[in-house]
Amino acid sequence: MSQPFEDLVVLDFETAWDKKEYTLSKMSTEAYIRDSRFKAWGLSWKYYGEGVAQWVSHRDVPAFFKSIDWSKTGALAHNAQFDIAIMSWVYGHVPCFIMDSLSMARALRGVEVGNSLRRLAEQFGLPPKGEATHSTDGILDVLPVHIERELAEYCDHDVFLCEGVFKNLLPGYPAKELRLIDLTLRMFVQPTLHLDPVMLREAIEEERIKREGLLARLGFAEKDLASSPKFAAILRSIGIEPPMKKKKPTPKTPNPEGLTYAFAKNDALFQALVNHDNEDVALLCETRLAVKSTLERTRAQRFLDISQRGTLPVPLNYYGAHTGRWSASRGSGLNMQNLKRRSFLRRSIMAPPGYKVVVCDLAQIEPRVLAWLADYRDLLQIFASGQDAYAMYGARMFGIPGLTKESHPELRQSAKAALLGAGYGLGWASFAAQLLTGFLGAPPTRYDKTFAKQLGVTSSTIADFLSYEPNVEKALEIPRLCTDEETIVHCVAAKKIIDVYREEAAPVVDFWGLCDDVLVRSLVGRREYKHKCLLFKKEAIVLPNGLHLRYPSLTGKPDEKGRVQWTYGDMHKKLYGGKLTENIVQAVARCVMTDGMLRIQKRYSCVLTVHDEVVVQVPDAEAYEAEKWVLAQMVKEPSYLPGIPLAAETGVGERYGDAK
Repeated sequence: MSQPFEDLVVLDFETAWDKKEYTLSKMSTEAYIRDSRFKAWGLSWKYYGEGVAQWVSHRDVPAFFKSIDWSKTGALAHNAQFDIAIMSWVYGHVPCFIMDSLSMARALRGVEVGNSLRRLAEQFGLPPKGEATHSTDGILDVLPVHIERELAEYCDHDVFLCEGVFKNLLPGYPAKELRLIDLTLRMFVQPTLHLDPVMLREAIEEERIKREGLLARLGFAEKDLASSPKFAAILRSIGIEPPMKKKKPTPKTPNPEGLTYAFAKNDALFQALVNHDNEDVALLCETRLAVKSTLERTRAQRFLDISQRGTLPVPLNYYGAHTGRWSASRGSGLNMQNLKRRSFLRRSIMAPPGYKVVVCDLAQIEPRVLAWLADYRDLLQIFASGQDAYAMYGARMFGIPGLTKESHPELRQSAKAALLGAGYGLGWASFAAQLLTGFLGAPPTRYDKTFAKQLGVTSSTIADFLSYEPNVEKALEIPRLCTDEETIVHCVAAKKIIDVYREEAAPVVDFWGLCDDVLVRSLVGRREYKHKCLLFKKEAIVLPNGLHLRYPSLTGKPDEKGRVQWTYGDMHKKLYGGKLTENIVQAVARCVMTDGMLRIQKRYSCVLTVHDEVVVQVPDAEAYEAEKWVLAQMVKEPSYLPGIPLAAETGVGERYGDAK
């Protein structure tokens, strides 16, 4: 890309704080900067590649910003979301381009390793990060001269380190990824979306009335249902044995012992109680969920609080996940990546006056990318037809010509589940267990004899399943409240779907095998191998955007059957053909998504992104023309995926929730 600025300023702010209550460890970045107590003691800055850093005291900061033509000047910081937000919200200036060494480090070094300025200075052999002798904790008014002098030296050194880290990260860094960092940060530092405080207050009040009404009907206090031991005792008092599950491993306790209560909304046993035939049991469990499900009301309250302070900054981590997907910024208290469709939270987000939002959602992007990588031509033809892909695939899977959403809704849903989930090697037991809690956001499902018969399950099929003892053991290990017989039928049906998918999707199964092979030959064995737009090499895969999927410290150990099990990283995450397939597909799908967004950003502002969905702000007068143009940018065929049939769904509205 051509250089988007004439000059680049490296800068770093030092701000007032109080560990008791006014601190970033207890507040979001947005709340901290917009707080009435906010005060910048000053900043250090320098032109990139020139001279040494200079300190600007707080009284002189406004004049400093006015002295620079920011329409031609970019800014670099380590954690630019913080520093450039101060520059924008407090001082009213925004650089023409934003560079962030923290974002770059996450992409190049990984999201699970330390990318602090201190750690990066050590990594690149720079002088160590400074240590302040005097703390500024609790000083909110006037900074003593000797402390400011020390703070200035400390801040000058941070600017020096930021520049040094950036110089180490920049060579070879993809230009389009630098543009994506700028795009992502602008969603936060230049917020334009509004929030509807009236709607948010009403939603909070409605939720409170419903919750208190449920508690009143039952005659319990909120604390009685919030406590797991007390809730378990209440269940026992009405003759229901509380469901239990094995404790989950954690980094501190990788092999925990014992059981814990299965009271989470995604626990199959608890879901069964929520849908219990006994209305008292169902009501009790519904009320427990209302008491414990604080996410929606907490987020609604945070939205409401933000609406009192200004527009909505979108706090996203560029390269937040291993595959490069965005994630919620740490400490933001606001995960914009899991706003439920048709929720009041989505509807509360509004375009500014004179504008609308265009929402564009890539359709089945992961199955499309997987089909292209695996040369699964039959599926590519289905996608290219532009018809209902899930129904058409269901017709192939189950041998029912003309299958539609209306004629065979359950079979279509099963084909959808297979297409979206089974492509990464999902086994029948995991599939069966996930169905009971709600597969990929669908309602909990248990396959019965009638449905199994639709699938072609016969008594012979069930007999074959039962004749293999490991099948029975895996089936009966699944947490559930249904009978053993019902569980077996459910599992046989789930296995039938997985088996049919693998038979129908032979190219995908072959691609898993390819990934197993290159894992050993390339990621471990150093032999470089190119497959289409991917280059496999030692502990890494080079992606179409020039970045790498990294698998550091890849090691293999034989299991009890002598099969080599591969793990990587400090957390010893498992890696196998199916998992490698999933990582690759998600990373390549991200390339498709971001390429479209960067094309859009040249004309309109991308103000929010949620998974495979982008929200674009456009003037009222050109909204519907813009919708067509945005769609064209998102489905444009990438040069690195020739022939892939892309599709997307769009909508226009004054509110995000109304547009899509």
